[in-house]
Amino acid sequence: MTVSAFITGCSGLEFTSGETSFLREFDPWGLILFQRNCQNPEQIRALVAAFRSLNGRNDAPVLIDQEGGRVQRLKPPTWRQYPPAQVFAQIYQTNQKEALDAAYLMTRLIADDLYNLGITVDCLPVLDVPQANADDIIGNRAYGCDPQIIPKLARTAAKGLLDGGVLPVIKHIPGHGRATVDSHLELPVVKTDAKTLHEVDFVPFKELSDLPLAMTAHVVYEAFDAKQPATLSKTLIKDVIRRTMGFDGLLMSDDLSMKALRGSFAERTRNAFSAGCDMALHCNGDLEEMRLVAANTPELKEKALMRAQAALKCLIYPQNFDRDRALSLHSQLMQNGV
Repeated sequence: MTVSAFITGCSGLEFTSGETSFLREFDPWGLILFQRNCQNPEQIRALVAAFRSLNGRNDAPVLIDQEGGRVQRLKPPTWRQYPPAQVFAQIYQTNQKEALDAAYLMTRLIADDLYNLGITVDCLPVLDVPQANADDIIGNRAYGCDPQIIPKLARTAAKGLLDGGVLPVIKHIPGHGRATVDSHLELPVVKTDAKTLHEVDFVPFKELSDLPLAMTAHVVYEAFDAKQPATLSKTLIKDVIRRTMGFDGLLMSDDLSMKALRGSFAERTRNAFSAGCDMALHCNGDLEEMRLVAANTPELKEKALMRAQAALKCLIYPQNFDRDRALSLHSQLMQNGV
């Protein structure tokens, strides 16, 4: 079966008959889970196993957004509540080693949770650099506001995932921190000059450009392309993300169902690939939309295939995890009200 270059969502706790037929017909590279898909460990394992059984690929990626803070699909009481990334930037101000250690142990603990469910990709770390006048959609999801500190904490967080057998995804490349509206609802337009963007917003992404996976931003950057958001912009992807930042990993779009994008789902999908995305992401589980995305998605081949294969080769069998220490630190952070 030919693998298609997209990642799909699903509607509920198990696949419907329509979704089963869809997965067999189109064979998406990966599956992304949301809270609506997560009831308990046994159910999630069964859903993950069903996905891989349908496509016959034991390494078929299963993704989730498990950042901590506001963005956490696996929630209490079954799973722990994790602190948002900003907490580690706050610790960094007084004790750099402790902050880096804490950031690592938290993501290593998250990786342990995910690995035990069969989930192999976590859409973390957030490398955006929030600005004072920006919409709060990023806010405390970022590792502070200093473009020199963010990549240090984010790299440590990414290592925690990788050591736990889970791939990280840097987002939202080339930067969502200046957006004054939520791209889930509207199209953000950033008017900041190119020099400032290079010196501030782009810095963390350039520093972590060696990581295997990245997710685009549905944001217009007028200094580079006044018409198209980064997801749909050849200029942003070719000249900024690939050339200036040096990112040569697998580039996936942010969710194509977000309201920042206009046009039909066929147009959105074709335009994302035409701009240079390797992978389309569709999240809301609407089967009609999923079919439109799938029908306009190419086969995973050539450079995109090589990047996908290289990403999967980064997966390791987890070893040497001090779970008790990680749990103790987690308890301390949560007791301190973070």
